Amino acid sequence: MAKVALQSVRKVYDDAGVAVHGIDLDINDGEFVVLVGPSGCGKSTTLRMIAGLETITSGTLTIGGRVVNDLPPAERDIAMVFQTYALYPHMTVRQNLAFALKLKKLSSAEIAERVNVAAAMLGIEPILDRLPKNLSGGQRQRVAIGRAIVRQPSVFLFDEPLSNLDAKLRVATRREISRLQRRLGVTAVYVTHDQTEAMTMGDRIVVMNAGHVQQVDTPLALYERPVNLFVATFIGSPAMNILRGGLIRTAAGATFRAGGATLTLTPGQSARLAAYDGKPLIAGIRPEHIHHTDRTPNAQPLEGFVVDVIEPLGSETLLHVRAGDQELTAALAPQQLPKPGQPVTLTVDAARLLFFDPDTGVTVASQL
Repeated sequence: MAKVALQSVRKVYDDAGVAVHGIDLDINDGEFVVLVGPSGCGKSTTLRMIAGLETITSGTLTIGGRVVNDLPPAERDIAMVFQTYALYPHMTVRQNLAFALKLKKLSSAEIAERVNVAAAMLGIEPILDRLPKNLSGGQRQRVAIGRAIVRQPSVFLFDEPLSNLDAKLRVATRREISRLQRRLGVTAVYVTHDQTEAMTMGDRIVVMNAGHVQQVDTPLALYERPVNLFVATFIGSPAMNILRGGLIRTAAGATFRAGGATLTLTPGQSARLAAYDGKPLIAGIRPEHIHHTDRTPNAQPLEGFVVDVIEPLGSETLLHVRAGDQELTAALAPQQLPKPGQPVTLTVDAARLLFFDPDTGVTVASQL
């Protein structure tokens, strides 16, 4: 086990410019940290710098208190699980698991013990004598994870390991990875573009965009208190609804107006948004905070919308509505709804609104 620390770590490519802009990040001993963001945000590059597969242009990387900038991967006490499994096709599962241990010249007895322990953890004992070509995608991924486990590293690195699995198997495998990490107590850094994976697996999440760290926090804090518009819209599925309008202040109080929506703000929101009186403003509301009926004490109507698409998912129904160029999504309990093209009145609790500066995207007022 080991702490991983990045201090002003930067990566510049001669032909592609800056990929990672000076990351400062401390990953605690035994912590599961997820790097998440869209393609090209720098998350995999950051992971590869930790692994030693990419050189660090500037900054300092330490693992277990030891500076490892110039150490090769084999000397960093890490184990990496790739998206592509990277199994040796001519070796059985048992031989794949044992290969790195043989290179370390461990005794046959210790190799056999480590292989058997990892196989038992992952439930792959019945397939130990099969070749990779005779395994399913899920079995191959378990073997790839097993190869990391047998090495007993200080740090596990996962580079989008579930991308090649079907939806059901992804859910099951992410549970297995989380369970194993807790059981082993090993520091883990996990890269994904899937924010659902990030929210369900990470002790903390690092949200990245365009080579910059946007926010580092727990899943719940990211969801409830995003620092900017990018984090707010990236975290959460379905994504947060965005309303572009303006703040109007009268003797009765402050209201936010966007299209057919006129929402009265709480006293706290009104005070924090004083600088935006009469100016453009962006509001965000999550789909689960929009209702088809008055279900909240301070419900206010969102009028002028017509039903666009209805997506019944069993446990909930996603209702997509439209008013001019404004689109909203509501996550509702299963119920009878108007048909596409018909008008619908929705309600929202203005206390659940988040507000963002239209120029910087920075959060300027929230419900918390």
